[in-house]
Amino acid sequence: SSSDDPLLTSTRAFVALPLFDSQIHKASVSRRIKLFYPGEVANLAYQGEEEEEAFAEGDGGGKSRGTSSSGGGGSKESATVRAVKELRREALDRLRSGVDVGAGGGDDDDGEGRLVIHREMDLLRRSSAASSAAAGAGASVGNNGALVLAGGGTKAAPGGAGIEGKPIRAGGILVERKDSNTNIPTPKWHSPWKLSTVLSSHLGWVRSVAFDPTNTLFATGGSDRVIKIFDLAKACVASPDALKITLTGHISPVRGLAFSDRHPYLFSAGEDKMVKCWDLETNQVIRHYHGHLSGVFALKLHPTLDLLVTGGRDAVARVWDMRTKHQVHCLSGHDNTVGAILTKGTDPQIVTGSYDTTIKLWDLAAGKCMSTLTHHKKAVRALAQPSFENTFVSGAADNLKKWVGNDGRFIKNFSGHKAVINALAVNDDGVLLSAADDGTMNFWDYGSGHCFQTSTTVAQPGSLDAENGIFAAEFDLTGTRLVTCEADKTIKIWKEDDTASELTHPIDMTKWRKKCIAEAKRRY
Repeated sequence: SSSDDPLLTSTRAFVALPLFDSQIHKASVSRRIKLFYPGEVANLAYQGEEEEEAFAEGDGGGKSRGTSSSGGGGSKESATVRAVKELRREALDRLRSGVDVGAGGGDDDDGEGRLVIHREMDLLRRSSAASSAAAGAGASVGNNGALVLAGGGTKAAPGGAGIEGKPIRAGGILVERKDSNTNIPTPKWHSPWKLSTVLSSHLGWVRSVAFDPTNTLFATGGSDRVIKIFDLAKACVASPDALKITLTGHISPVRGLAFSDRHPYLFSAGEDKMVKCWDLETNQVIRHYHGHLSGVFALKLHPTLDLLVTGGRDAVARVWDMRTKHQVHCLSGHDNTVGAILTKGTDPQIVTGSYDTTIKLWDLAAGKCMSTLTHHKKAVRALAQPSFENTFVSGAADNLKKWVGNDGRFIKNFSGHKAVINALAVNDDGVLLSAADDGTMNFWDYGSGHCFQTSTTVAQPGSLDAENGIFAAEFDLTGTRLVTCEADKTIKIWKEDDTASELTHPIDMTKWRKKCIAEAKRRY
Protein backbone atom coordinates (compact mmCIF):
# COMPACT_ATOMS: atom_id res chain seq x y z
CA SER A 1 0.00 0.00 0.00
CA SER A 2 0.95 3.65 -0.25
CA SER A 3 1.38 3.88 3.55
CA ASP A 4 4.14 1.27 3.36
CA ASP A 5 6.09 3.12 0.70
CA PRO A 6 9.42 4.13 2.39
CA LEU A 7 10.06 6.93 -0.14
CA LEU A 8 6.72 8.57 0.58
CA THR A 9 7.23 8.21 4.33
CA SER A 10 10.67 9.91 4.18
CA THR A 11 9.26 12.70 2.00
CA ARG A 12 6.51 13.34 4.51
CA ALA A 13 9.05 13.44 7.36
CA PHE A 14 11.21 15.85 5.39
CA VAL A 15 8.28 18.16 4.71
CA ALA A 16 7.26 18.09 8.34
CA LEU A 17 10.65 19.51 9.42
CA PRO A 18 10.67 23.32 9.95
CA LEU A 19 12.45 24.90 6.98
CA PHE A 20 12.76 28.40 8.62
CA ASP A 21 13.49 29.29 12.24
CA SER A 22 12.48 32.93 13.00
CA GLN A 23 14.65 33.11 16.13
CA ILE A 24 17.78 32.05 14.27
CA HIS A 25 16.99 34.56 11.51
CA LYS A 26 16.44 37.35 14.07
CA ALA A 27 19.78 36.57 15.73
CA SER A 28 21.44 36.68 12.33
CA VAL A 29 19.89 40.08 11.55
CA SER A 30 20.99 41.38 14.97
CA ARG A 31 24.57 40.29 14.35
CA ARG A 32 24.59 41.98 10.95
CA ILE A 33 23.26 45.23 12.40
CA LYS A 34 25.90 45.27 15.14
CA LEU A 35 28.63 44.42 12.63
CA PHE A 36 27.83 46.98 9.94
CA TYR A 37 26.08 49.65 12.06
CA PRO A 38 27.72 49.61 15.51
CA GLY A 39 26.04 52.89 16.57
CA GLU A 40 22.50 51.89 15.68
CA VAL A 41 21.40 50.53 19.08
CA ALA A 42 19.95 53.84 20.27
CA ASN A 43 18.46 54.51 16.84
CA LEU A 44 16.69 51.16 16.88
CA ALA A 45 15.16 52.05 20.22
CA TYR A 46 14.10 55.45 18.98
CA GLN A 47 12.52 53.95 15.85
CA GLY A 48 10.74 51.43 18.02
CA GLU A 49 9.24 54.24 20.07
CA GLU A 50 8.17 56.01 16.87
CA GLU A 51 6.38 52.85 15.68
CA GLU A 52 4.71 52.47 19.06
CA GLU A 53 3.41 56.06 18.98
CA ALA A 54 2.27 55.72 15.35
CA PHE A 55 0.44 52.49 16.17
CA ALA A 56 -1.27 54.08 19.19
CA GLU A 57 -2.39 57.11 17.17
CA GLY A 58 -3.35 55.16 13.99
CA ASP A 59 -6.18 52.83 13.10
CA GLY A 60 -4.67 49.78 14.72
CA GLY A 61 -5.86 50.58 18.22
CA GLY A 62 -7.80 47.36 18.61
CA LYS A 63 -4.96 45.10 17.60
CA SER A 64 -2.10 44.06 19.75
CA ARG A 65 1.42 45.15 18.86
CA GLY A 66 2.50 41.56 18.44
CA THR A 67 -0.13 40.65 15.88
CA SER A 68 0.42 43.82 13.86
CA SER A 69 4.17 43.17 13.62
CA SER A 70 4.04 39.47 13.04
CA GLY A 71 1.74 40.11 10.11
CA GLY A 72 -0.90 37.34 10.42
CA GLY A 73 -2.10 35.54 7.37
CA GLY A 74 -2.52 38.52 5.06
CA SER A 75 0.74 40.33 5.91
CA LYS A 76 3.17 40.89 3.08
CA GLU A 77 6.11 41.75 5.34
CA SER A 78 9.29 39.78 4.81
CA ALA A 79 10.91 37.84 7.62
CA THR A 80 13.78 40.36 7.79
CA VAL A 81 11.39 43.29 8.27
CA ARG A 82 9.60 41.43 11.05
CA ALA A 83 12.96 40.63 12.68
CA VAL A 84 14.06 44.28 12.58
CA LYS A 85 10.77 45.40 14.14
CA GLU A 86 11.16 42.89 16.94
CA LEU A 87 14.74 44.05 17.52
CA ARG A 88 13.50 47.64 17.74
CA ARG A 89 10.91 46.72 20.35
CA GLU A 90 13.47 44.76 22.36
CA ALA A 91 15.96 47.65 22.27
CA LEU A 92 13.19 50.01 23.38
CA ASP A 93 12.24 47.74 26.27
CA ARG A 94 15.87 47.41 27.35
CA LEU A 95 16.34 51.17 27.45
CA ARG A 96 13.10 51.62 29.41
CA SER A 97 14.13 49.01 31.93
CA GLY A 98 17.54 50.63 32.37
CA VAL A 99 19.62 47.77 30.99
CA ASP A 100 21.15 49.88 28.17
CA VAL A 101 20.98 53.22 29.97
CA GLY A 102 24.68 53.86 29.40
CA ALA A 103 24.28 53.80 25.63
CA GLY A 104 22.07 56.80 25.32
CA GLY A 105 22.00 58.37 28.78
CA GLY A 106 19.24 58.01 31.34
CA ASP A 107 18.12 58.39 34.92
CA ASP A 108 21.16 56.79 36.49
CA ASP A 109 23.63 59.21 34.85
CA ASP A 110 24.92 61.13 37.88
CA GLY A 111 27.99 62.56 36.14
CA GLU A 112 30.04 65.41 37.45
CA GLY A 113 29.77 68.87 35.91
CA ARG A 114 27.33 69.48 33.09
CA LEU A 115 25.61 66.83 31.01
CA VAL A 116 24.27 67.81 27.60
CA ILE A 117 21.74 65.20 26.48
CA HIS A 118 19.36 65.19 23.53
CA ARG A 119 15.87 63.76 23.89
CA GLU A 120 14.91 62.93 20.32
CA MET A 121 11.17 62.64 20.91
CA ASP A 122 11.22 66.16 22.40
CA LEU A 123 13.39 67.64 19.66
CA LEU A 124 10.79 66.70 17.05
CA ARG A 125 8.30 69.15 18.60
CA ARG A 126 8.40 72.89 18.57
CA SER A 127 11.29 74.47 20.45
CA SER A 128 8.89 76.62 22.45
CA ALA A 129 7.05 73.59 23.75
CA ALA A 130 10.38 71.95 24.51
CA SER A 131 11.47 75.01 26.51
CA SER A 132 8.34 75.02 28.66
CA ALA A 133 8.49 71.28 29.26
CA ALA A 134 12.17 71.45 30.18
CA ALA A 135 11.51 74.33 32.56
CA GLY A 136 8.78 72.31 34.23
CA ALA A 137 11.15 69.38 34.68
CA GLY A 138 13.85 71.58 36.23
CA ALA A 139 16.06 71.69 33.15
CA SER A 140 16.78 74.04 30.28
CA VAL A 141 16.96 73.79 26.52
CA GLY A 142 20.16 74.95 24.82
CA ASN A 143 20.62 76.86 21.59
CA ASN A 144 20.70 73.75 19.46
CA GLY A 145 17.73 72.07 21.09
CA ALA A 146 19.72 70.00 23.58
CA LEU A 147 18.10 69.18 26.89
CA VAL A 148 20.67 70.40 29.43
CA LEU A 149 20.62 68.76 32.84
CA ALA A 150 22.77 70.15 35.63
CA GLY A 151 25.18 67.52 36.90
CA GLY A 152 24.27 66.50 40.39
CA GLY A 153 20.74 65.34 40.18
CA THR A 154 18.25 67.24 37.99
CA LYS A 155 16.03 64.49 36.60
CA ALA A 156 12.70 64.31 34.83
CA ALA A 157 10.00 63.36 37.29
CA PRO A 158 8.31 60.00 36.61
CA GLY A 159 4.91 60.55 35.14
CA GLY A 160 5.46 64.32 34.98
CA ALA A 161 3.77 66.54 32.48
CA GLY A 162 5.36 66.21 29.07
CA ILE A 163 4.95 67.82 25.69
CA GLU A 164 1.50 68.06 24.17
CA GLY A 165 0.00 66.28 27.14
CA LYS A 166 2.24 63.21 26.88
CA PRO A 167 4.03 62.10 30.02
CA ILE A 168 7.84 62.13 30.21
CA ARG A 169 8.74 58.68 31.44
CA ALA A 170 11.47 58.20 34.02
CA GLY A 171 13.14 55.72 31.67
CA GLY A 172 12.75 57.94 28.59
CA ILE A 173 15.17 57.52 25.73
CA LEU A 174 18.01 60.02 25.91
CA VAL A 175 20.08 59.86 22.76
CA GLU A 176 23.04 62.02 21.80
CA ARG A 177 22.15 64.06 18.77
CA LYS A 178 24.86 63.82 16.12
CA ASP A 179 23.69 66.48 13.67
CA SER A 180 23.23 69.47 15.97
CA ASN A 181 22.38 72.79 14.36
CA THR A 182 25.60 74.68 13.67
CA ASN A 183 25.60 78.45 13.79
CA ILE A 184 26.77 79.46 10.31
CA PRO A 185 27.70 83.15 10.05
CA THR A 186 26.80 84.99 6.87
CA PRO A 187 29.96 86.28 5.16
CA LYS A 188 30.19 89.85 3.97
CA TRP A 189 30.91 90.16 0.26
CA HIS A 190 34.27 91.66 -0.67
CA SER A 191 35.68 92.50 -4.05
CA PRO A 192 38.62 90.31 -5.11
CA TRP A 193 42.10 91.80 -5.20
CA LYS A 194 44.43 91.94 -8.20
CA LEU A 195 48.03 92.95 -8.84
CA SER A 196 48.42 96.59 -9.83
CA THR A 197 52.10 97.56 -9.73
CA VAL A 198 55.50 95.92 -9.28
CA LEU A 199 58.44 97.97 -7.94
CA SER A 200 61.96 96.63 -8.40
CA SER A 201 64.28 98.74 -6.27
CA HIS A 202 65.85 96.63 -3.53
CA LEU A 203 68.87 94.42 -4.14
CA GLY A 204 67.81 91.76 -1.62
CA TRP A 205 64.77 90.28 0.06
CA VAL A 206 62.29 92.96 1.13
CA ARG A 207 61.56 92.28 4.81
CA SER A 208 59.48 95.17 6.24
CA VAL A 209 57.04 97.93 5.27
CA ALA A 210 55.33 100.87 7.03
CA PHE A 211 53.02 103.75 6.02
CA ASP A 212 53.34 107.29 7.29
CA PRO A 213 50.36 108.86 9.15
CA THR A 214 49.48 111.14 6.19
CA ASN A 215 49.25 108.16 3.81
CA THR A 216 51.50 109.90 1.28
CA LEU A 217 54.68 107.89 1.89
CA PHE A 218 55.62 104.33 2.67
CA ALA A 219 58.99 102.88 3.64
CA THR A 220 60.46 99.44 3.01
CA GLY A 221 63.50 97.72 4.47
CA GLY A 222 65.33 94.76 3.03
CA SER A 223 68.21 92.35 3.23
CA ASP A 224 70.30 94.85 1.24
CA ARG A 225 70.56 96.80 4.56
CA VAL A 226 68.87 99.94 3.24
CA ILE A 227 65.57 101.70 3.85
CA LYS A 228 63.74 103.11 0.85
CA ILE A 229 60.97 105.70 1.10
CA PHE A 230 58.46 105.89 -1.76
CA ASP A 231 55.71 108.30 -2.76
CA LEU A 232 52.55 106.18 -2.55
CA ALA A 233 50.58 107.92 -5.31
CA LYS A 234 53.46 107.74 -7.78
CA ALA A 235 54.29 104.16 -6.84
CA CYS A 236 50.70 103.06 -7.54
CA VAL A 237 51.05 104.22 -11.15
CA ALA A 238 54.63 102.92 -11.50
CA SER A 239 56.12 106.37 -11.94
CA PRO A 240 59.93 106.30 -12.38
CA ASP A 241 60.38 109.02 -9.73
CA ALA A 242 58.35 107.17 -7.06
CA LEU A 243 61.48 106.56 -4.96
CA LYS A 244 62.14 109.64 -2.84
CA ILE A 245 65.17 108.70 -0.73
CA THR A 246 67.33 105.78 0.37
CA LEU A 247 68.57 105.64 3.97
CA THR A 248 71.74 103.70 4.79
CA GLY A 249 73.08 102.91 8.23
CA HIS A 250 72.17 99.35 9.13
CA ILE A 251 74.74 96.62 8.58
CA SER A 252 72.26 93.72 8.50
CA PRO A 253 68.73 93.13 7.11
CA VAL A 254 66.13 95.66 8.25
CA ARG A 255 63.32 93.71 9.92
CA GLY A 256 61.07 96.39 11.43
CA LEU A 257 59.86 99.88 10.47
CA ALA A 258 57.40 102.33 12.05
CA PHE A 259 56.46 105.98 11.46
CA SER A 260 55.63 108.16 14.46
CA ASP A 261 52.16 109.76 14.54
CA ARG A 262 53.29 112.78 16.58
CA HIS A 263 56.85 113.38 15.44
CA PRO A 264 58.61 113.47 12.04
CA TYR A 265 60.47 110.30 12.98
CA LEU A 266 60.98 106.91 11.40
CA PHE A 267 62.10 104.02 13.59
CA SER A 268 63.94 101.00 12.23
CA ALA A 269 65.21 97.72 13.68
CA GLY A 270 67.55 95.18 12.13
CA GLU A 271 69.36 91.93 12.64
CA ASP A 272 72.44 93.94 13.61
CA LYS A 273 70.91 94.40 17.13
CA MET A 274 70.37 98.09 16.33
CA VAL A 275 67.22 100.14 16.84
CA LYS A 276 67.50 103.55 15.19
CA CYS A 277 65.42 106.73 15.16
CA TRP A 278 65.61 108.71 11.90
CA ASP A 279 64.70 112.39 11.63
CA LEU A 280 62.86 112.67 8.31
CA GLU A 281 63.56 116.40 8.10
CA THR A 282 67.30 115.88 8.01
CA ASN A 283 67.28 112.19 6.94
CA GLN A 284 69.80 111.33 9.63
CA VAL A 285 69.90 109.05 12.67
CA ILE A 286 69.31 111.04 15.84
CA ARG A 287 68.96 108.25 18.43
CA HIS A 288 70.13 104.70 19.04
CA TYR A 289 68.46 102.29 21.47
CA HIS A 290 71.06 99.86 22.80
CA GLY A 291 70.22 96.72 24.77
CA HIS A 292 69.24 93.82 22.53
CA LEU A 293 71.64 90.90 22.66
CA SER A 294 70.78 89.59 19.20
CA GLY A 295 68.85 90.48 16.05
CA VAL A 296 65.68 92.56 16.38
CA PHE A 297 62.77 91.05 14.43
CA ALA A 298 59.77 93.22 15.39
CA LEU A 299 59.13 96.88 16.17
CA LYS A 300 55.97 98.77 17.16
CA LEU A 301 55.15 102.23 18.53
CA HIS A 302 52.65 102.79 21.32
CA PRO A 303 49.54 104.56 19.92
CA THR A 304 49.24 107.17 22.71
CA LEU A 305 52.52 107.20 24.65
CA ASP A 306 56.04 108.05 23.51
CA LEU A 307 57.11 104.43 23.88
CA LEU A 308 58.83 102.05 21.50
CA VAL A 309 58.52 98.25 21.80
CA THR A 310 61.00 95.92 20.12
CA GLY A 311 61.40 92.15 20.17
CA GLY A 312 63.98 89.81 18.76
CA ARG A 313 66.09 86.71 18.86
CA ASP A 314 67.06 87.24 22.52
CA ALA A 315 63.48 86.09 23.42
CA VAL A 316 62.51 89.33 25.18
CA ALA A 317 60.47 92.39 24.30
CA ARG A 318 62.02 95.68 25.36
CA VAL A 319 60.06 98.86 26.04
CA TRP A 320 61.98 102.07 25.36
CA ASP A 321 61.33 105.69 26.23
CA MET A 322 61.40 107.33 22.82
CA ARG A 323 62.94 110.61 24.05
CA THR A 324 65.42 109.53 26.74
CA LYS A 325 66.48 106.28 24.98
CA HIS A 326 66.20 104.47 28.35
CA GLN A 327 64.79 100.96 28.62
CA VAL A 328 61.56 101.13 30.63
CA HIS A 329 60.81 97.37 30.80
CA CYS A 330 62.37 94.13 29.70
CA LEU A 331 59.42 91.78 29.13
CA SER A 332 60.92 88.33 29.59
CA GLY A 333 59.14 85.01 29.62
CA HIS A 334 59.28 83.65 26.09
CA ASP A 335 61.54 80.70 25.34
CA ASN A 336 62.32 81.61 21.76
CA THR A 337 62.45 84.51 19.33
CA VAL A 338 59.82 87.22 19.69
CA GLY A 339 58.62 87.50 16.10
CA ALA A 340 55.55 89.75 16.29
CA ILE A 341 54.31 92.61 18.49
CA LEU A 342 51.03 94.51 18.87
CA THR A 343 50.50 97.70 20.88
CA LYS A 344 47.15 99.10 22.04
CA GLY A 345 45.87 102.02 24.06
CA THR A 346 44.00 99.77 26.51
CA ASP A 347 45.13 96.81 28.60
CA PRO A 348 46.77 94.57 27.62
CA GLN A 349 48.75 97.34 25.94
CA ILE A 350 51.38 94.97 24.55
CA VAL A 351 50.83 91.59 22.87
CA THR A 352 53.79 89.48 21.76
CA GLY A 353 53.93 86.40 19.57
CA SER A 354 56.90 84.09 19.73
CA TYR A 355 58.51 81.22 17.90
CA ASP A 356 57.92 79.15 21.06
CA THR A 357 54.26 78.92 19.82
CA THR A 358 52.86 81.11 22.63
CA ILE A 359 51.25 84.54 22.74
CA LYS A 360 51.65 86.70 25.83
CA LEU A 361 49.53 89.63 26.99
CA TRP A 362 51.48 92.17 29.05
CA ASP A 363 50.59 94.71 31.72
CA LEU A 364 52.58 97.76 30.62
CA ALA A 365 52.47 99.58 33.97
CA ALA A 366 53.80 96.62 35.97
CA GLY A 367 55.92 95.09 33.24
CA LYS A 368 54.41 91.68 34.01
CA CYS A 369 52.69 89.03 31.91
CA MET A 370 48.90 89.03 32.32
CA SER A 371 48.20 85.76 30.49
CA THR A 372 49.78 83.29 28.10
CA LEU A 373 47.90 81.77 25.15
CA THR A 374 49.14 78.30 24.23
CA HIS A 375 46.64 77.33 21.53
CA HIS A 376 49.06 77.40 18.60
CA LYS A 377 51.19 74.38 17.78
CA LYS A 378 53.67 76.21 15.52
CA ALA A 379 55.73 79.38 15.76
CA VAL A 380 53.69 82.58 15.84
CA ARG A 381 55.26 84.88 13.27
CA ALA A 382 52.52 87.46 12.67
CA LEU A 383 49.90 89.43 14.60
CA ALA A 384 47.30 91.94 13.37
CA GLN A 385 44.43 93.90 14.87
CA PRO A 386 41.58 95.86 13.25
CA SER A 387 40.64 99.42 14.08
CA PHE A 388 36.90 98.73 14.40
CA GLU A 389 36.81 96.18 17.24
CA ASN A 390 38.86 95.06 20.22
CA THR A 391 40.11 91.78 18.82
CA PHE A 392 43.31 90.55 17.24
CA VAL A 393 44.38 87.67 15.04
CA SER A 394 47.54 85.56 15.14
CA GLY A 395 49.12 83.54 12.36
CA ALA A 396 51.16 80.36 12.47
CA ALA A 397 51.82 77.37 10.26
CA ASP A 398 48.90 75.43 11.81
CA ASN A 399 46.18 78.07 11.26
CA LEU A 400 45.02 81.59 12.05
CA LYS A 401 43.29 82.27 15.36
CA LYS A 402 41.09 85.16 16.40
CA TRP A 403 41.10 86.39 20.01
CA VAL A 404 39.28 88.84 22.26
CA GLY A 405 41.55 91.82 22.78
CA ASN A 406 41.04 92.55 26.48
CA ASP A 407 41.45 89.08 28.01
CA GLY A 408 42.72 86.81 25.23
CA ARG A 409 39.66 84.57 25.02
CA PHE A 410 39.71 82.38 21.92
CA ILE A 411 37.01 83.21 19.36
CA LYS A 412 37.54 81.06 16.28
CA ASN A 413 39.99 79.54 13.82
CA PHE A 414 40.58 80.73 10.28
CA SER A 415 41.64 77.39 8.83
CA GLY A 416 42.70 76.60 5.31
CA HIS A 417 46.03 78.39 4.83
CA LYS A 418 48.47 75.49 5.04
CA ALA A 419 51.77 77.34 5.00
CA VAL A 420 54.16 79.30 7.21
CA ILE A 421 52.35 82.62 7.75
CA ASN A 422 54.83 85.50 7.66
CA ALA A 423 52.48 88.48 7.46
CA LEU A 424 48.97 89.50 8.48
CA ALA A 425 47.15 92.72 7.63
CA VAL A 426 43.56 93.91 8.08
CA ASN A 427 41.84 97.02 6.71
CA ASP A 428 38.83 99.01 7.88
CA ASP A 429 36.54 97.20 5.45
CA GLY A 430 37.08 93.92 7.30
CA VAL A 431 39.44 92.30 4.78
CA LEU A 432 42.14 90.18 6.41
CA LEU A 433 45.19 89.13 4.42
CA SER A 434 47.42 86.22 5.35
CA ALA A 435 50.64 85.94 3.33
CA ALA A 436 52.89 82.92 3.50
CA ASP A 437 56.42 81.75 2.90
CA ASP A 438 55.41 79.85 -0.25
CA GLY A 439 53.89 82.91 -1.92
CA THR A 440 50.25 82.06 -1.23
CA MET A 441 47.86 84.84 -0.21
CA ASN A 442 44.47 84.25 1.40
CA PHE A 443 41.91 87.02 1.72
CA TRP A 444 39.38 86.54 4.53
CA ASP A 445 36.24 88.22 5.74
CA TYR A 446 37.36 89.23 9.23
CA GLY A 447 33.91 88.96 10.80
CA SER A 448 32.92 85.48 9.66
CA GLY A 449 36.26 83.86 8.79
CA HIS A 450 35.21 83.15 5.21
CA CYS A 451 38.12 82.92 2.75
CA PHE A 452 36.81 84.70 -0.34
CA GLN A 453 40.01 84.63 -2.39
CA THR A 454 43.14 82.52 -2.65
CA SER A 455 45.97 83.64 -4.91
CA THR A 456 49.67 83.05 -5.39
CA THR A 457 52.25 85.68 -6.16
CA VAL A 458 54.49 85.13 -9.16
CA ALA A 459 58.27 85.45 -8.93
CA GLN A 460 59.66 88.02 -11.33
CA PRO A 461 61.62 86.97 -14.44
CA GLY A 462 65.18 86.12 -13.55
CA SER A 463 64.25 84.88 -10.07
CA LEU A 464 64.12 81.32 -8.86
CA ASP A 465 60.71 79.69 -8.53
CA ALA A 466 61.43 79.28 -4.84
CA GLU A 467 61.78 83.06 -4.46
CA ASN A 468 58.06 83.72 -4.35
CA GLY A 469 57.75 84.05 -0.59
CA ILE A 470 56.07 87.03 1.07
CA PHE A 471 57.78 88.46 4.15
CA ALA A 472 55.67 91.53 5.01
CA ALA A 473 52.36 93.08 4.01
CA GLU A 474 50.42 96.19 4.97
CA PHE A 475 47.28 98.01 3.87
CA ASP A 476 47.47 101.75 3.38
CA LEU A 477 45.37 103.99 5.63
CA THR A 478 42.44 104.03 3.20
CA GLY A 479 42.41 100.23 2.93
CA THR A 480 42.24 100.37 -0.87
CA ARG A 481 45.90 99.51 -1.56
CA LEU A 482 47.93 96.58 -0.32
CA VAL A 483 51.73 96.50 -0.35
CA THR A 484 53.56 93.17 -0.13
CA CYS A 485 57.32 92.70 0.36
CA GLU A 486 58.63 89.60 -1.32
CA ALA A 487 61.59 87.29 -1.73
CA ASP A 488 62.09 88.12 -5.41
CA LYS A 489 63.37 91.59 -4.31
CA THR A 490 60.20 93.32 -5.47
CA ILE A 491 57.48 95.38 -3.83
CA LYS A 492 54.02 94.58 -5.19
CA ILE A 493 51.00 96.85 -4.89
CA TRP A 494 47.54 95.25 -5.05
CA LYS A 495 44.16 96.86 -5.45
CA GLU A 496 40.51 95.76 -5.54
CA ASP A 497 38.99 94.67 -8.83
CA ASP A 498 36.62 97.49 -9.77
CA THR A 499 34.77 95.36 -12.32
CA ALA A 500 33.80 92.63 -9.83
CA SER A 501 30.34 92.40 -8.32
CA GLU A 502 28.28 89.93 -6.33
CA LEU A 503 26.98 88.54 -9.61
CA THR A 504 30.40 87.95 -11.17
CA HIS A 505 32.02 86.69 -7.97
CA PRO A 506 29.27 85.23 -5.75
CA ILE A 507 29.92 83.65 -2.38
CA ASP A 508 29.84 79.85 -2.52
CA MET A 509 27.47 79.33 0.40
CA THR A 510 27.28 75.56 -0.11
CA LYS A 511 31.04 75.17 0.34
CA TRP A 512 31.04 77.64 3.24
CA ARG A 513 28.25 75.76 5.02
CA LYS A 514 30.03 72.43 4.62
CA LYS A 515 33.24 73.93 6.00
CA CYS A 516 31.43 75.40 9.03
CA ILE A 517 29.73 72.07 9.81
CA ALA A 518 33.00 70.14 9.44
CA GLU A 519 34.84 72.55 11.75
CA ALA A 520 32.02 72.41 14.32
CA LYS A 521 32.48 68.65 14.58
CA ARG A 522 36.23 68.97 15.00
CA ARG A 523 37.75 69.43 18.44
CA TYR A 524 40.66 71.86 18.91
